[in-house]
Amino acid sequence: MESRLRVHGHPIQPMLVTFPFGLFVSAVVFDLADVAGGPAFLGEVGYWTSVAALFAAGLSTVAGMVDLWDATGDRTHRTKITFNLVNVAMAALFLLTCLIRSHSPQRGATGAMLAAELVALGVGGVGVWLGARLMRQFESARAEADTLDALGGVAGPTVEIARPRA
Repeated sequence: MESRLRVHGHPIQPMLVTFPFGLFVSAVVFDLADVAGGPAFLGEVGYWTSVAALFAAGLSTVAGMVDLWDATGDRTHRTKITFNLVNVAMAALFLLTCLIRSHSPQRGATGAMLAAELVALGVGGVGVWLGARLMRQFESARAEADTLDALGGVAGPTVEIARPRA
């Protein structure tokens, strides 16, 4: 997987996706505790955790769009597009529940909202699978490089914004 945004030669976007996914999982745990009869503040914590995850998902989506800017039309490109669309779909479902909850006084979750969040996590699980697939493609391409320098480490700047190799 060639990427325009890299840290130590590794693409940034698959790394960034872990933050919103982890925050969404945490939000669902708080909401589950709230719906199961826990203290009311757990629903509020779940709401604000979802808001933080949506912010992180926005950053991840921007990084994904930068990577797609001048990517070639091969199988990896299609996987990148699917990966980004799946992550946007997960974030959209959480955004919907956040918008509904923003109008309630305690911002607690209901059973229907929790079900929607669980569906969103299922969609996100597909995104995790696609991200792992992209990383395997990146690692295999890196291991097949022409020089031994590619196997030994990354020379040059540690954070870079570069045009992908043709």
